[in-house]
Amino acid sequence: MRFNNKTVIVTGGGTGIGKATAKKFFEEGANVIINGRRENVLKETVLEIDPTGKKVVYVSGDISKKETSDKLVKKAVEEFGGVDILVNNTGKFNPTPFLDHTEDDLSSYLDTIVKGTFYPSQAVIPEMKKRGGGAIVNTGSMWAISAVEATPSSAYSAAMAGRHALTKNLAVEFAEDNIRVNAVAPAVVETPIYNTFMTDEEVATVLPTFNEFHPIGRNGTPEDVANAVLFLADAAWVTGIVMPLDGGVTARLR
Repeated sequence: MRFNNKTVIVTGGGTGIGKATAKKFFEEGANVIINGRRENVLKETVLEIDPTGKKVVYVSGDISKKETSDKLVKKAVEEFGGVDILVNNTGKFNPTPFLDHTEDDLSSYLDTIVKGTFYPSQAVIPEMKKRGGGAIVNTGSMWAISAVEATPSSAYSAAMAGRHALTKNLAVEFAEDNIRVNAVAPAVVETPIYNTFMTDEEVATVLPTFNEFHPIGRNGTPEDVANAVLFLADAAWVTGIVMPLDGGVTARLR
């Protein structure tokens, strides 16, 4: 197994991409700590992935607060001896016209995505250094690469662009410590995030209309993204990239 006895932290790990990623790391032998705000969801996810509770645990809390990242690393050290891999996967998405964004709205994107990358990375890197290196994989977005007229998302895109920038900066700064930092940039992935601003009926109607948006002919799945995250976590000579994971969308746009 590729990640036997490695220890992985996955933020936003209770549902969607984070849950699929945590599950695949567990299946590949890793110890996993998941984070999110909803403790009940985290408990259910832990039980679903690892009913024994021996190799998958959780730390609930707001990842925009530095103390949450510190708690995650403390848990990883206490339970499993350290940290090898971090997946920064927090996000929020609600298409909103630029002039309709409020101050609180903008702050929430920056908190969830930018601070939700900065603080966890800052917390894990010292522990990774102790182990001779590690890997950070960030869940970015195609919307930070190309604007999509059908879904005005300026605040989301700006925050994800910040995550992309952190990816490249940290990759260069910590390369000499054998800490690799990469990101994936998905297009439309069918996750519960759409249910935060649409009803179940609307999701069932709207999401299929985006299949043809992707040259490959379908929307992505959480498993599609998880597979790419595990690849980057294991790719020993890859660092500093933001990998489009979009069924060919950006190839068409360029």
